[in-house]
Order: sequence, then C-alpha cells, then structure tokens
Amino acid sequence: MTSNTRLTPRERLTQGLHYTAVGPVDITRGTLGLGLNSAQSAGSALRERYRQSRVAKELSEAQEAVARELAAAQEVVASLPQQLQDARGPRHSRRKWALAAAVGIAAIAGGAVAFSIIRRSMQPEPSPRPPSVEVAPKP
Repeated sequence: MTSNTRLTPRERLTQGLHYTAVGPVDITRGTLGLGLNSAQSAGSALRERYRQSRVAKELSEAQEAVARELAAAQEVVASLPQQLQDARGPRHSRRKWALAAAVGIAAIAGGAVAFSIIRRSMQPEPSPRPPSVEVAPKP
C-alpha cells in the first residue's frame, strides 16, 4: 500500500487485527529460537571443552609413554657395546660364511620353485572334452 492512499476503517481494522494476532506469535517464535540457539551454543561449547580436556589428557599420557620408551632406549644403547663384545666371543668366520651361503642357496631354490609353480598355475589347463566348434579354419 502506498502512503498516498488512505485506508478505509475496515482495512485499518483488518490490518490492526492481523498484526495483533501475528505479533505475539512472532515474539514467541523469536524467544524460543533464541533459547534453542543459546542452548545449542552452550552444548557445543561444553562438548568442545570436554574434547580439549580429553585430548590434553591423552597428549600428556602419550608424552609420558614416549619419555619412558626414550629412557628404555637410552639404557639399551648404553649397554649395546658391552653386549656386542659379549656376543662376539670366539670367531667362526668360515662356518658363518658356509651357513650364509647355504641360506642364500636355499632362498634362491625356494624362489625358483615358487616361480615355476606360479608360472604353471597361470597357464590354462586343456579341457578333457572335445571343442564345441570346429578348430580347423574353413578354406
């Protein structure tokens, strides 16, 4: 409606009743919407705070575990020279070379057997039945 047109009393009454009925509904909807939004925001903030506290706890536990592992690793590294010297003992270099050669030959033989088995399994087996179509080409 433009400002130049004047409202008739009936139109003015209809418009007033309309806004009178719609006003409280809008106020109620707005209030409920604000309440729901604030509740959702508070819940989200609580969830985030809980998640951060849980992550911080897990991080501190992980740091403690890493510190324990690092201490254990340092002990192992510190005792390594002594253990290596104890493990050396008398030298049996010829026997070690023979053992290494035997292991290498066994690995190569095992690889060759595995290769031939795989190669054979990839080839289709011939069918015991005769072919369903004529094999010889027609002239």
